[in-house]
Amino acid sequence: MRVLVVGSGGREHAICWKLAQSPKVTELFCAPGNGGIAQVATCVDVKATDVPGMVAWAKEHHMDFVMVAPDDPLAMGMVDALEEAGIPAFGPRANAAIIEASKAFSKELMAKYHIPTAAYATFTELDKALAYIEEQGAPIVVKADGLALGKGVVVASTVEEAKQAATEMMADKKFGESGSTVVIEECMVGPEVTVLAFADGKHVVPMPASQDHKRAFDGNQGPNTGGMGAISPPPQYTPEMAKQCMEEIFQPTIDALQAEGRPFHGVIYFGLMLTPKGPRVVEYNARFGDPECQVVLSLLDTDLMDVLQACVDGTLDQLDIQWKKEAGCVLVLASGGYPLDYKKGYPISGLEEAGKTSVVFHAGTALKDGQYVTNGGRVLGVTTTAPTLEEAIANAYEAGKHISFTDMHFRTDIGHAF
Repeated sequence: MRVLVVGSGGREHAICWKLAQSPKVTELFCAPGNGGIAQVATCVDVKATDVPGMVAWAKEHHMDFVMVAPDDPLAMGMVDALEEAGIPAFGPRANAAIIEASKAFSKELMAKYHIPTAAYATFTELDKALAYIEEQGAPIVVKADGLALGKGVVVASTVEEAKQAATEMMADKKFGESGSTVVIEECMVGPEVTVLAFADGKHVVPMPASQDHKRAFDGNQGPNTGGMGAISPPPQYTPEMAKQCMEEIFQPTIDALQAEGRPFHGVIYFGLMLTPKGPRVVEYNARFGDPECQVVLSLLDTDLMDVLQACVDGTLDQLDIQWKKEAGCVLVLASGGYPLDYKKGYPISGLEEAGKTSVVFHAGTALKDGQYVTNGGRVLGVTTTAPTLEEAIANAYEAGKHISFTDMHFRTDIGHAF
């Protein structure tokens, strides 16, 4: 099969790395890809958000299957457009991807189908949002309704901070039109875990749980990022909890989308808070999380191509997906200043040595004159698996010691922050 993966980050590198191991995949392409992805796939110069361009390229080059990985093209209807062109595509259609593209939609869905989540209210007028914040008090959570590169959520510890966040989103258009509507939620407490799951419209198969580390600095301090590292499985997520989540959250969500005429085919991301009252949904994503994807796919024993096809075909219940009986860790090496201002173009050294004991996924790199250089905020994901979680974490840090670039920044407490 000739397979195209859409995207350019560490998530897409992990997907390409796994698909390259499939005997079914004879040729692998990635658009636009990055320096590291070029090791396992042919990179194609088409922007991930260029829906007509991507469809035209896939048709012209006779792609047998396309895997759409990022949120924006899913929300824009890339899967719909590929299917209309007669090309099988993995990922939810736009009417199901709205579960991530609109937080207001997802909250309304959960309320209608009694899926446990935080109490909330939705606003399109700033003065009413500010009055609600004043009435509710703090801590409180303010979310931009639309896609905001994972940065449209503010957990405000004071009323003033919450009001500022709402004003920046709604009046100052910090996230463009994504902030025209805001969702304001009660602040839930407890450890957060991620459960990614494969879905084929009717059936849902959870992957091993993982735990992302969103804050930029140790001790969960600093601004929110796209993720500074992840572990799998998190010790707080017990088998009993997994059963409860399957019965109360995972299957009911897929059933709800089906009932609404929005069958979900693809990977659905359940961001969960393990509260004293039980698991609650923090957010949904309509695709693999990053960096969780890197650690979870490292634990997958089944041919990923088989799983992707089953999700598209609606035959997930006929596939026995196997996972390694191991634990994993991904350590993100980021540019100094990320997620705010940072510089690009610094040479990266030590990749070959680190690669002897880990898989180094490239998130923000470019290949210039035979030398890998930094080309983004999150640069690399050093990923390891081991019989125990402690070993996997130690191995990731040990491998990461070999890598260096100017102003390299990473957290030293991945797996120990919760």
